Amino acid sequence: MSQDRHFETIAIRTQMERSAQKEHSAPLYLTSSFLFDDAEHAKALFNEDIQGNIYSRYSNPNNDEFIEKLCLLEGTEDGVATASGMAAMFLSMVAFVRSGDHIVASRSLFGSTHQILTQILPRWGVTHTYVDADRPEDFEQAIQSNTKMIFIETPSNPAIDLIDITWLSELATKHDIILNVDNCFATPYLQNPIKLGAHIVTHSATKFIDGQGRVLAGAVLGSKELIKEVRFMARHTGPSLSPFHGWLLSKSLETLAVRMERHCENAFKLAQFLETLPEIAYVKYPYLPSHPQYELAKKQMRLGGGLVSFELRGGIEAGRNFLNKLQMISFSANLGDTRTIATHPASTTHSKLTEE
Repeated sequence: MSQDRHFETIAIRTQMERSAQKEHSAPLYLTSSFLFDDAEHAKALFNEDIQGNIYSRYSNPNNDEFIEKLCLLEGTEDGVATASGMAAMFLSMVAFVRSGDHIVASRSLFGSTHQILTQILPRWGVTHTYVDADRPEDFEQAIQSNTKMIFIETPSNPAIDLIDITWLSELATKHDIILNVDNCFATPYLQNPIKLGAHIVTHSATKFIDGQGRVLAGAVLGSKELIKEVRFMARHTGPSLSPFHGWLLSKSLETLAVRMERHCENAFKLAQFLETLPEIAYVKYPYLPSHPQYELAKKQMRLGGGLVSFELRGGIEAGRNFLNKLQMISFSANLGDTRTIATHPASTTHSKLTEE
């Protein structure tokens, strides 16, 4: 389907070829393997001389439809679906680094991404340098001769910090480095890192892309050349997405636009309200004029997103009291659900980090 169609039309009308049954909605392909026409067909598939399905760890029609749709929405050539968001983050790094390589990353990252950079990749001799999101000038200083990748989240988890993707993509290109952007908080509806110059875009599809708290999934998207490396790693290490979850996610993308519009509308109203309360020390929301990077948010995001970060006066006890008194809002460590969720990252998702 052409990328010049409206976002909603692409999300709804991109669909695999119908079978002889003429189904209106794509069927489920709950099969582990696929048949070959003959010996020559099998050989051609395994040699990658032709495209087709061999085994659902490699590819599956439901996952292919999900990825095709997501690629069109993000403006990328190719992609790989994974069984979780963290599988996507890990694959998007290990597909491109070797022992002795170096990654520059924004310090404001999801807790498990921190663990990959600080605890897992160092086992294989891959080092990293952190840069504060509010000190973009430090990115170039952090680049070394062995730097292979810059990894960022924008907006970040959980501080809602922003980084100028266009500026950073120019820096990455200058140094021949891959810029990898976790676009989980924004989704392709609000922000398109590839169109701003990034080389790889990653997603935890568990969040807003699913949007209903049903599945775990991830995606790595980029050029055919780069995704070839990711697909090789995924094919032989096995973090493949369930076809059923691929089917669910493809259907979820059909409502992403309307869901994100409402998420953003509600979050903006909540952020404005919180700013009026004396009990609140600060509120961070990209589309609030008080956000330090408000102008950047207006430039690279369509709307402000579905998350609000704020701090209560009174320290940790005030925070515990607030969480324990919630009545309708769910106290959970997930995000992107239809139900409003509150969480305290320092004692949950980021609890393994040091005080520093």
